[in-house]
Amino acid sequence: MFKKRIEKLREKMKGKDLQGVLFVGDANRNYLSGFTGDESFSVITLDRAFFITDSRFTEQAKQQVKDYEVLEYSKNSTFADFLAELVEKNDIKKLGFEEDVVSFSTYSVYKSKVSCELIPMEGIVEEIRIIKDESELDIIRKAAEIADKAFDHIIKFIKPGMTEREIGLELEFFMKKLGATALSFPSIVASGVRSSLPHGVATDKVVNKGEFLTLDYGCVYEGYCSDMTRTLVIGEPSEKMVEIYNVVLEAQERALKAFKPGTPAIDVDKVARDYIKEKGYGDYFGHGLGHGVGRQIHEAPMVGYRNAKELQAGMVVTDEPGIYIPGFGGVRIEDLLIIKEDGIEILSKSPKELICIK
Repeated sequence: MFKKRIEKLREKMKGKDLQGVLFVGDANRNYLSGFTGDESFSVITLDRAFFITDSRFTEQAKQQVKDYEVLEYSKNSTFADFLAELVEKNDIKKLGFEEDVVSFSTYSVYKSKVSCELIPMEGIVEEIRIIKDESELDIIRKAAEIADKAFDHIIKFIKPGMTEREIGLELEFFMKKLGATALSFPSIVASGVRSSLPHGVATDKVVNKGEFLTLDYGCVYEGYCSDMTRTLVIGEPSEKMVEIYNVVLEAQERALKAFKPGTPAIDVDKVARDYIKEKGYGDYFGHGLGHGVGRQIHEAPMVGYRNAKELQAGMVVTDEPGIYIPGFGGVRIEDLLIIKEDGIEILSKSPKELICIK
């Protein structure tokens, strides 16, 4: 599996005239190697692959990384010095690097050490990662299943008078008990007027009757993320709350039917956006409809009004329209799904009808 990914990468390297590529970030490095740790490096040339780490991770790397030469750099030297020597020994003239991961200060150090040209890779690994293979999809399915089980648990746990933070901690604890290694992102637990904040992470605010409660969360399982959102009502909803909820739900369901291979992402976004506009809430839906999910919680493709690229089978994306009214509150409903040749597979199984917690 990893050999096949590396071969795809090497074809792209040839197209960019790169003799080597450097990976510093966890997502790409681990995708290409099978390593599950962090703070390590890899360099791939057209005929060799090097996994470089220090004494903390050498044993782990030798156990997990099978298609690389595992090298340990000494604590008495820097990785930049080690990299410079590796570049010279392997006659690398152009070395690709992750320009969205490497800071300017680190880039400056590398540039002062290595005897080659440093070239931004411009997402060549991300282009490979965008289509998930069946082994990846199975892991993401499990991550989504954990999130669904957490939702079933949390709606029984929540009571008026709890704080957002208590709810968020319970979500995290429950998902980790089921095998998650981390949260995909800091859980969004936003109630009342705070539910109009699309990224309102949990606070010490008390959850009260007559309020929306938005739960947007996910977990990391075997290196892959899940992501889902459900909005609840604490107590009894007002007519306006029910109206807004139903508009978002209908927009979300309409968009689900539009996800097909060959359809431009912008067209799927338009389906939900146009319906929300039609109902008079267009000014309150500012973000894109969705995004890709995999080793990172936000990755290609973006499903929004700026992306005209066509969707493809094997992509894993979200469908998450929302309405956010400052001073009142907001609703978002999000499913995680796989685009398939014959349609979609919805991974988020949790109910979407309005749930009221008494």
